[in-house]
Amino acid sequence: MADIPKHPDKFEDVLVQVQHDLSQLKYNIEKINVGEKTATLDIKVLDNAISKTQSSIRRHAEDYLKSVNKQQLVLPTIVDIEKQTLKTYKWKPSLESLPDVYSKRKTFGAVFPERKVKPEAAERLAVTKAKGKCVQYLPEVELEPVIKPSLLRMSAQHNIMSLQPRLELHFSKKELDFKPHKESECQAHSESRVGIKVGESEHLLTSLPSLPTQITASDSMDQMETQDQSVDAYKSTNIFPFTIVKGQIDPMAKDFICFKEKFSWCWSNVAEVLNDLTKLLREFAVPFAKVDGEHLIELLRESNYCWRKTLPKAALFSVLENKGEVLELVSRPGQRYRGEGGRDVAATRIQTWWRRYVIRTCYLYYYRRKMAAEAISLSYMFHYQKCQVKKTLQAKRFRQLINYRRRAERLAENWKHIRSSKRTIIHIPSLGFSQSWRLSTRKYDILQNIQITRLCDIRDENVEVIYICPMRLGEDILQYYDNFLRRNGADSSTNQDLPCNKRFLILTPEAVDHFPTRNMCLSTLLKYSPCTLKQIKRQIQGKQAYIVGGVGHEDDLEVADELRVPILGPEPAVSQLYGTKSGGRRIFSEAGLEVPPGKGNVFSLNQLYETLAELIAQNIHIQRWLFKINVQRGGCDAAYCDVCHLPCYSWALRRYQHFGPDLWHSEWVQETVMMKYLEEIPEWLIFYTILAKSSRFQSWSEFLKIFLRQGGVVEAYPPSENVTYVTVDMLLEPNGEVTILSWGDQLHGYCHLDIVGSIIPKTSVHIETLHSICMCVAHACKQNYIMGYVSVGLATFVDHNTMKQKIWGIDLDIGFSDHLAMTQMLLMATGGTLNWRTGCFEVPVKEKCSGQEAEAKRLVDSRYAVVGIRLFHSNLSMLYHSIFLNICKSKCIDFNKKENQGTVFALYDSDDRCTIGMIAVSEDLQGALVTFAQNLSVIHQEILSSKKGEETNFEVVITNIEDMLEVIIQNKNQLED
Repeated sequence: MADIPKHPDKFEDVLVQVQHDLSQLKYNIEKINVGEKTATLDIKVLDNAISKTQSSIRRHAEDYLKSVNKQQLVLPTIVDIEKQTLKTYKWKPSLESLPDVYSKRKTFGAVFPERKVKPEAAERLAVTKAKGKCVQYLPEVELEPVIKPSLLRMSAQHNIMSLQPRLELHFSKKELDFKPHKESECQAHSESRVGIKVGESEHLLTSLPSLPTQITASDSMDQMETQDQSVDAYKSTNIFPFTIVKGQIDPMAKDFICFKEKFSWCWSNVAEVLNDLTKLLREFAVPFAKVDGEHLIELLRESNYCWRKTLPKAALFSVLENKGEVLELVSRPGQRYRGEGGRDVAATRIQTWWRRYVIRTCYLYYYRRKMAAEAISLSYMFHYQKCQVKKTLQAKRFRQLINYRRRAERLAENWKHIRSSKRTIIHIPSLGFSQSWRLSTRKYDILQNIQITRLCDIRDENVEVIYICPMRLGEDILQYYDNFLRRNGADSSTNQDLPCNKRFLILTPEAVDHFPTRNMCLSTLLKYSPCTLKQIKRQIQGKQAYIVGGVGHEDDLEVADELRVPILGPEPAVSQLYGTKSGGRRIFSEAGLEVPPGKGNVFSLNQLYETLAELIAQNIHIQRWLFKINVQRGGCDAAYCDVCHLPCYSWALRRYQHFGPDLWHSEWVQETVMMKYLEEIPEWLIFYTILAKSSRFQSWSEFLKIFLRQGGVVEAYPPSENVTYVTVDMLLEPNGEVTILSWGDQLHGYCHLDIVGSIIPKTSVHIETLHSICMCVAHACKQNYIMGYVSVGLATFVDHNTMKQKIWGIDLDIGFSDHLAMTQMLLMATGGTLNWRTGCFEVPVKEKCSGQEAEAKRLVDSRYAVVGIRLFHSNLSMLYHSIFLNICKSKCIDFNKKENQGTVFALYDSDDRCTIGMIAVSEDLQGALVTFAQNLSVIHQEILSSKKGEETNFEVVITNIEDMLEVIIQNKNQLED
């Protein structure tokens, strides 16, 4: 086929007819059923013959295509658009679509005016393929008026190479719009589909219409009009349904043939979609599907299929009329594995899941090991860092302890010189309790500032005081103490500098503002206050100075090391060991002082029950037992319970009377009683235990929790109705000497464990007996390396069996006590002294002699004072201190300096203002008690309000004082009689 055939239309019809006959023949052969078993049909031979025929036809079709492509195309000269003649185009085997210019025929003349094309340009544009050059075209603007014929292309849907006349229709955006493929892609696509078998049903869907080789201008215009008519016909067509049975389309079915003939103009794309749909139905083993032909064409138009290789499954299923049934079948589990290639897909899925499982298992194993390794490494790193920090802190604290001991030795060597020379005392009233105790205590800063009366140490002319305050004080309190100290002959200053003529300075650490709710002890706050530390260093530079602390804490050593001054007190560890209730009992036992029956260091519930049962059995005449928490100061953290509420107590008394005192202490006698006690003690404690201060602990269970956590003491209450408690403060000097500083009988509040004040001097114990007890306790303290201020609590009563006075040691507080601080204020206000030899409180009194003597002689007179340390009333917060003092002054509650009698107040804070201290001084004990009670009554009446729920201990103290006055009056009457 070297040349172009003369009758191309006839040749093309022959090719199409042959292909159609072959396809029909093969389809009929597949439908042949062999009725008899002996009959044999050699289909393979016939199939080979058909294949050879198809190959021959394909070869001739390729030769025909090559001959067509060898034609030379020449562009005519454009002279007049309206008179334009036929324009020959080059055949391009591509799916490229050219733009439609038929609709622009009417406006073409206006857009392109008449013009001529140069011959040179026409010759340059006419290029043949024989010369090996690419065909060049006129610009798109120049080609628009030319009428475009239909292009010839190879059908990619058939196994043979066929040529199809394709009319390029141009729809609106909602209609089908096939975008052109690139020439190389179309050729590769066509070549890839040439080798597919003809026997497959998917390739029987296309037809081979006639292929014109040359098109005239008039024919082209007729074809354009035919296209418009076909579009109109398509818009008015009805639905063209056809069926797909078991994934196969019957090409001879009438409905399919009707659908195929109607849409033959775009059949290549329809065939591709149908191939995808039938393949999908075979994969899911769908037995029957009915296709909506019109919906299929609409899908092609909307999806722009020519630019997409495949459509999604949902779009393919949407063209089915019975898509509900199909989707229900497809959605069944495992349906994909029943269709075509199901075994391979199932095997692939199983292998995929198995590989995923293996890889996931390995990954999880690796991940767990990795996370475990990270956790171990992080834990080890944190542990290592913690150990390093711990070692660093231990080394630092050990170094501070060595420095403390070195300075304490120098302080002991030079104490006599320091005591007699000018010195500076740094008062730090810190309460170094445990963190749990501090966090559970309300108004902790006020509790630490109760010892603000330490300022009265400046009554010694050689002493200067730097007082570290745990809170910001208002100007009213500062002015009050400034006036009080000036009135009693001392210069004062609250400025930053301390001149030589100024005697005291009040400083507040700046860390108070940063930790307002942490309840830190004052030493810790001072440690985190570098500005205050620098200020103290400037004040003590070149002077003899030492620190007087409160309850010992480890931060005391760091503050002392920072200031490079000694501490007048024991090591913090020693203070924490012997300053508790259990430690005090140990010191009293070593001193040979009698202690109440009991046991210390109770840390478990069973130990508490067993200890209590044993003590009750051994001391059957004790009516009340006390439970004290191991705190280092105070008696409010305590409770008590009376044995009379035990159901078996009366039975135990009968057994005691039966066996007698001698046999009662035998173990075999007490064993049964103890077993009975153990059964009843738990319930007895729950229902009959009374808390010393209910505002701190709400119930016995809460008290018991803290009692067992910190440890405690179980001890007996003195077996007497009249019990007097005595407080003695003494100083264990670094050089070994002992000085008794103050003593007095305790004044109680709600119970004997709630200490609110004292009566100075003491009247219940002889001074010599008291002195000897104090010396024994001081000797035991020195043997246990206790130095500094120590407060001893004693209980005295009359034993009914022997009718002799007994003294029990019940409390030992290591540090500067609240009682000693108020005593310092008493001595400052009166100018008196406590004579431990006579046991009297002596004050100087000026009395004029005969008129001939001009000078006055100083005489000494005795006084009695009632000291209230913690007097609480919630309504006091409604009055400022200045208004409160004016009210008291108007009610004649004031101090007379000339007679050394009257009342002095101690103010503790400027914000809460609910707690105050008060000292009443009189010539005799009865007068002092009366004055104190009257003052409380007047203040209570002045600040009393109609609101209920007021919290105060004024009334309880007044009641206790009235009871004491009755006893005093009875004793006087007995003496007179």
